[in-house]
Amino acid sequence: MWPVGRGMAALAAVAWIAAGCASMPTGGERQVSLPDPPPLGETAQSSPAQREHDRILAAYGGAYQHPRLQQVLRETVDKLASATERRDMRYHVTVLNSPAINAFALPNGHLYVTRGLLSLANDTAELASVLSHEMAHVIASHAATREDKARQAAIVNRVVTDVLNDPQLGALALARSRIALASFSRAQELEADAIGVRLAARAGYDPYGATRFLTAMGRHAGLAPTNANGGDATSADFLSSHPSTPDRIKSALAAARQHTAPGAGARDRPAYLRAIDGLTFGEDPSEGVVRGRRFLHRRLGFTFTAPEGFSLDNTPQAVLGIREGGEQALRLDVVRAPGGLTLPAYLNSGWIERVDPQSIEEVTIGGLRAATATASGEQWSFRLYAVQLGDQIFRFVFAAKNRSAAAERVFRDSVATFRRLSDAEAGRLKPLRLRAVAVAPGDTPESLSRRMATERPLERFLVLNGLSAGASLTPGDQIKIVVE
Repeated sequence: MWPVGRGMAALAAVAWIAAGCASMPTGGERQVSLPDPPPLGETAQSSPAQREHDRILAAYGGAYQHPRLQQVLRETVDKLASATERRDMRYHVTVLNSPAINAFALPNGHLYVTRGLLSLANDTAELASVLSHEMAHVIASHAATREDKARQAAIVNRVVTDVLNDPQLGALALARSRIALASFSRAQELEADAIGVRLAARAGYDPYGATRFLTAMGRHAGLAPTNANGGDATSADFLSSHPSTPDRIKSALAAARQHTAPGAGARDRPAYLRAIDGLTFGEDPSEGVVRGRRFLHRRLGFTFTAPEGFSLDNTPQAVLGIREGGEQALRLDVVRAPGGLTLPAYLNSGWIERVDPQSIEEVTIGGLRAATATASGEQWSFRLYAVQLGDQIFRFVFAAKNRSAAAERVFRDSVATFRRLSDAEAGRLKPLRLRAVAVAPGDTPESLSRRMATERPLERFLVLNGLSAGASLTPGDQIKIVVE
């Protein structure tokens, strides 16, 4: 797999997520995620592979159609497949309609890449490095082996819970099994990197494509907000199921050097950039989009603006926000309004634990009925809002490490921006697009970045095009920009 966090992992430190302050919805509620996933279409007769395919489509916004890109993907996979020893295996690639940077494979040879990942790649060698890595998981039967290891870990867990009476001994045994499982997965990823580099080189691609793309992933992650400890929000602990990006870059570079010196092998950058021209960039407006501090959802028909200094992330489960430094955070999700409950009663129904009943009050937000309350955790304090729009309840959770009148005012001003989205606003809400343009004489990264319709345009332009700060551009070369 090629996962890159989207910058909001720092929210895991928030007590209402990590320490169980938030509870499951009460009976009768149907969770409505942002975006609301499409029906899975599963039946009792569906095969396990089909059920997994349907779940993947639901979790990643469905399949994304882009004919020119599909052709490049087919040609690349066919070329890689012809270089493998397993000529009997057939591969099929699905592009997922998600801005996340991710790719994975099912044991039956079905490969998945997100359009977010495809927008980050700069040539067919980088694309081939991703596809060959996923094909390597299939070739090496990693899924089956991983399942065996997971089963062993489950047995250890059962023994620990059912047999061992010494809590410290039990905790040690369980920790050892978790570390062994995580280490095995990291070993799988490094093995898939090495196999993938070899496979790409045998197929005639530049084997250094993996190094370039892994570097781009690391730089992309560097654009994420920092957490409260000053580290980036995508940093993994030692139990992570994937090696750190620097470790993977080092391993991929060593593997590439076994095949050829830099500069050999096909890259086909112009052809690849032509294939991704017009690709949707970022969120799909029908599933909600982030525009700076503002979030707009065309299908659900609402908008709100996060407080000053916040970065927003639209996940399938909720809109998440964190203030630079990690001292404040927010979460917004949606549920069906339970019948027979007033909004104050809903706030006190068990949706969030440790609610102060004396703090519950009815309010009006954007002309809509709402209620608010406070709750407390071990390290965080919370301001809750429930706003009813039609038959849905929009649930805001604002978190602060230090409760203060200033923080309360910041949260109150933010939730006050929540309102219905007008038809005119919804009509103007268009997706951002990736465009391949030719460098003109006199163009610089600074001048071209001014055409970028993104936050941090210069940094995003450099990362998107695999350029270093201060890089010079050659007239006539193709580069990527993001436009409305």
